Amino acid sequence: MKVKCAIFDFDGTLFNSMSIWDSVGEIYLRSVKKVPKPSMREDVRALSLYQSACYFKQEYNLSFSIEKIMTDINRTIEHFYIREILPKPGVIDFLKQMKKAEIPMCITSASARYLIEAALNRCEMKHYFEDIFTCDEVGHGKDEPFIFQKAMAHFGADRSSAIVFEDALYAIRTAKADGFTVVAVFDESEKRQSEISETVDFRIANFEHTEKFWKFVSAE
Repeated sequence: MKVKCAIFDFDGTLFNSMSIWDSVGEIYLRSVKKVPKPSMREDVRALSLYQSACYFKQEYNLSFSIEKIMTDINRTIEHFYIREILPKPGVIDFLKQMKKAEIPMCITSASARYLIEAALNRCEMKHYFEDIFTCDEVGHGKDEPFIFQKAMAHFGADRSSAIVFEDALYAIRTAKADGFTVVAVFDESEKRQSEISETVDFRIANFEHTEKFWKFVSAE
């Protein structure tokens, strides 16, 4: 397989940060004196920040603007990105290997650009990626393939020469259904691992052991 680009998700794929997103909706709703519904986490799992803000406004009858809800959610978690979250073990070495193999890389994420850049800059990782594409900037969540298509077009690649790295089943399904080669990265926040195994082309349990991945790429 001639790989022209690698498209990485951020939270749960490159960085250990999904636990933040698993709880931020509840934290935000309680901050505005609302009681989260039992289904809330699952309801927003596949949504972009904009979509989540729309959901909160409608479902919980909030008087705030969509823009304010988005800003307040980001402010709830931004200190984690600025000061705390770390890349998954082995990620930096893997990115170095990708760079050595001359495979250009980018990030596609439902998180805000400034949060991603803050974490990348703190961990001295931004130079590995040619660009960042966010769901809110693209105008579509990862329940649709547009963000993957936009990243692919940026590199002048096609689906046969682009690899998508994701941890979440819904995004994996979207990319796979659109014809991409998809590599699943294990994250404990995603419980539907058997369904992921049935969907993807390859799985990475952790970035400290990627020898089989390179064999997979060279065998295509």
